[in-house]
Amino acid sequence: MQTTRFRPFEFGVTTVSHQTSQSGAQYLRAEQALDAYPNRLTDRLAMWAKTRPNHVFIARRARLPDGQLGDWVRVTYAQAWQRARAIAQALLDRGLDKERPVAILSENSIEHAMLSLGSMLAGVPYVPISPPYALVSEDFDKLRHVLKTVTPGLIFAPDAMRYGRALEAVVPMGTEVVLCEGTLSDRTHTPYQALCETPDTAAVDVAIEATGPDTIVKFLFTSGSTKMPKAVINTQRMCCANQQQMAQSMPVLATHPLVLVDWLPWNHTFGGNHNFGMVVYHGGTLYIDDGKPTPALIQETLRNLREIAPTVYFNVPTGFEAIANAMTTDDQLRKTLLSRVQMFFYAGAAMAQPIWDSLAASAEREIGERIVIGTGLGMTESAPFAIFVTNPHVRAGDLGVPAPGVELKLLAQEGKTEVRYRGPNITPGYWRNAQETQAAFDDEGFFITGDAVLWIDESNPNLGLKFDGRIAEDFKLATGTFVSVGPLRAKIIAAGAPYVQDAVITGLNRKDVGAMLFTTPKIRELAALPSDAPLSAVLASDAVRSHFQAVVNTLASHATGSAGRVARLCLLSVPPTIDKGEITDKGSINQRAVLQHRDDLVEALHGDTLADAIKPTV
Repeated sequence: MQTTRFRPFEFGVTTVSHQTSQSGAQYLRAEQALDAYPNRLTDRLAMWAKTRPNHVFIARRARLPDGQLGDWVRVTYAQAWQRARAIAQALLDRGLDKERPVAILSENSIEHAMLSLGSMLAGVPYVPISPPYALVSEDFDKLRHVLKTVTPGLIFAPDAMRYGRALEAVVPMGTEVVLCEGTLSDRTHTPYQALCETPDTAAVDVAIEATGPDTIVKFLFTSGSTKMPKAVINTQRMCCANQQQMAQSMPVLATHPLVLVDWLPWNHTFGGNHNFGMVVYHGGTLYIDDGKPTPALIQETLRNLREIAPTVYFNVPTGFEAIANAMTTDDQLRKTLLSRVQMFFYAGAAMAQPIWDSLAASAEREIGERIVIGTGLGMTESAPFAIFVTNPHVRAGDLGVPAPGVELKLLAQEGKTEVRYRGPNITPGYWRNAQETQAAFDDEGFFITGDAVLWIDESNPNLGLKFDGRIAEDFKLATGTFVSVGPLRAKIIAAGAPYVQDAVITGLNRKDVGAMLFTTPKIRELAALPSDAPLSAVLASDAVRSHFQAVVNTLASHATGSAGRVARLCLLSVPPTIDKGEITDKGSINQRAVLQHRDDLVEALHGDTLADAIKPTV
């Protein structure tokens, strides 16, 4: 039997301590202790500015007058340090603090990065806000909620043309607005360049020394489901401890010069804490990718990956799916991307096994070995890294073991096993929300995640855990049978690959299970209709319906009971909306929000009044 060859990769944590209390709760720790970490993330920035001043810290393609993207604009560590100090001085001059923080309403950019670092130096929290709250939303309700929650003293946006309508609609007249380009019709603004040209003084050094582990770095908002987003407090201790936890779990971050090509938005913890913080911590280089795993923007991502070779590569499953598909025919993409990448890492949602298999096939074809695919489990409240895999032989759904310094508590909850976190990377709570903060922790101080897990192998705790869905998403059929949503969703996506983006499971208090599917752009190839055909026509085509009839038949033939048998299925022609909280700007689907806002469709699906429902014929 041939042994699978992987590009060499060291896993930092491979053994754990596992104990069970008299009450039945299980506790899991890494045997490896957490090493010392700095008091401030910006201490690392200062160190790199001194020891490698000319090393490129961050780069982004220039915006040309015709709207196209040009050559890379690069900023070195020395330049970043000086620019961040100037901005810090400007923020200190304005008397900003945690009660009046800096709000950043922007996509990833060099200006966004410098304002973030300047805020950290000054000890002024910043608030990265999801751009779709201004650019996609029609009612601006979430943007209003964010600003009301944090009451910023200054708000930054890159330009008035795109962001002006939202700024004029929701920003109080007394709040300073900073812009890179354009003007607002109803108020004055401060040019961003004015912040960068502020002469720094010794007051910046005093402010840096005044910050420490308990200083609030930022407020990161949760995506929100049935409630409005909550502002998660992120401290220096959280950020620094988490970066050290990652360094010990993934030694490659420190042993190889770090280069990232990354689109993940900084208003989310994956892009903003995990990846941006990683570059600062290790003195790496971040190439901002203005692409995205959408039909309109994926070509920009592929362009960048043909040109810049990352040493580790992070994305969400839909992004890896697009890259895996492209690598089957794109020789230059395979050559560049696989030339020095040490690890692929996905998070944000489960990744279907066919995507893993396709990535492995391309790597074996190009370099004769596979690239390790890393994953784990975390959340905004854990900064986010908490659990990571222990070996390269990972399957879809595997999570791994706790990072050094993180203690896991496994507790029986509603027929499942919930995982809870305790450690220096865990948030102290939600800003200006004492009730939600109190409810988030148990009596031992563990953060209550709502995530369910299983052992990969009960006889070997060192292999760690695998995902078993969200407890809040699981439900009972009318028969009293529990439906485990997470595993069933993964089976549907795998069975429908490559045409299923996500599956929303239905059937609460009903006699059987149903599913509503969001499809991928590749579905148009299956339908073989003109490119301008409406999605509803694509989904109604004979080829598409025949494919999904086979999918639902296959699922039914492998089901072992009513809780695992999809008895009815429909394809959704109306995409998820951000205003209703159905989707995040990372592309993750919010199951509860979709069910809440499409309850009439759920009723029709289960009431046998939906004409295009697909049912098993086996």
